[in-house]
Amino acid sequence: MLEKLLAEQDSGERQVVFFDELPWLDTPRSGFLTALEAFWNTWACSRHNLMLIVCGSASSWILNNIINNYGGLYGRVTCEIRLSPFSLKECEQFYLEKGIRFSRYDIVQSYMLLGGFPYYLGYMDGTFSLAQNNDRMFFEGNAKLSREYDRLFSSIFAKPGHMKQIVEFLAGNRMGHTRAEIAEKLQLPGGGNLTKDLEALTACDFILQYVPFGIKPRRHYYKLVDPFCIFYLHFMKGKESLADNFWSAGSPSGEIVSWRGLAFENVCFNHIDKIKEALGIPGVRTNVSAWSIKGNNSRKGVQIDLLLDRGDNIVNLCEIKYYGGNYQLEKDDYLQLLEKQKRAEEAFPKRKAVRNTLIT
Repeated sequence: MLEKLLAEQDSGERQVVFFDELPWLDTPRSGFLTALEAFWNTWACSRHNLMLIVCGSASSWILNNIINNYGGLYGRVTCEIRLSPFSLKECEQFYLEKGIRFSRYDIVQSYMLLGGFPYYLGYMDGTFSLAQNNDRMFFEGNAKLSREYDRLFSSIFAKPGHMKQIVEFLAGNRMGHTRAEIAEKLQLPGGGNLTKDLEALTACDFILQYVPFGIKPRRHYYKLVDPFCIFYLHFMKGKESLADNFWSAGSPSGEIVSWRGLAFENVCFNHIDKIKEALGIPGVRTNVSAWSIKGNNSRKGVQIDLLLDRGDNIVNLCEIKYYGGNYQLEKDDYLQLLEKQKRAEEAFPKRKAVRNTLIT
């Protein structure tokens, strides 16, 4: 029917066929994907004025069945557009466009909660403070996003429970885990299916793949960096009830303060390109990782929040601090930075110069 319609309306000008939310057309036993392959390979590909555009929020389906298809659609994709979350700057522009006045301190906090997804940012109400908005979205009775965690995974992945297992395991370690550790802990086979799952989570910006300094190049670590998941797992999962004004009343609490430190680290991992711009090295090849040095009987262990190993023989040891006002470097903090620098200089080749860098 689609072929007939297009043939009847073909005037020689470009024709565009746009499938929105393609994964949901591929219901069980529908034969949709096979029909789409036949449509393109036997008819549409020979028509030089026809453009086929497909999209979908179920990224794992798009990756497995379109981008990485090894069947009838193998090699057919001519252009791929990955829609990334907003940056902090784009979040600020979004709020201004909506008439919402938040300080940059609160804009960063909103990113720590919701990430850069305009669908979530659209729930913010400019007549309330950020704390009041958080209570309205998550903690009040029938809050709009109180069940979003489960809905999110069900809408994106064919195996939502399986994907949540991986995410929740990664949430327990700020440096992340290797694929072998994930497979062992969750009792999963370490073959191609797990690789596809990790690739899908990476493509959807839930996790980050990286190689920590000092680790063999092929030993990748996977780190949870999705702000919404980190927030939900920290405050809401497994808790039957929380006060309606939990955030407004509890903002000075130690639990929220400790979360802010971890959450801001992930904001930085999600803005590596902006950090490189601020350092004046946007075009320099850079390996990015977290890094820790284990202690022994004579020396304490060292934790590096963010390490930038640059191709121009500079290493930035990034200390990350989230404060409401200006951050003042105290003597103890300064001595700790010097110790980290010394330990890094011992570990890196002599051709590398190690610089302490503060992100606040």
